Amino acid sequence: MAGDRFERHRQPWTTDEIQKLHTLAKKGMPLKQLAKALTRSEESTKDRAKLDGLAIAKLR
Repeated sequence: MAGDRFERHRQPWTTDEIQKLHTLAKKGMPLKQLAKALTRSEESTKDRAKLDGLAIAKLR
């Protein structure tokens, strides 16, 4: 699990990251994959999506 640590602790979101988050969330990508694609923690990704009013797909 130590290899999953993110080096970008508390970094501000860039415009490109926000656009990528919007695009991938609209495609229905689940939270875990979104976070990995953005090299962000799941918590950070979830918080940003909530802030922007995005719905994140739930795995069933």
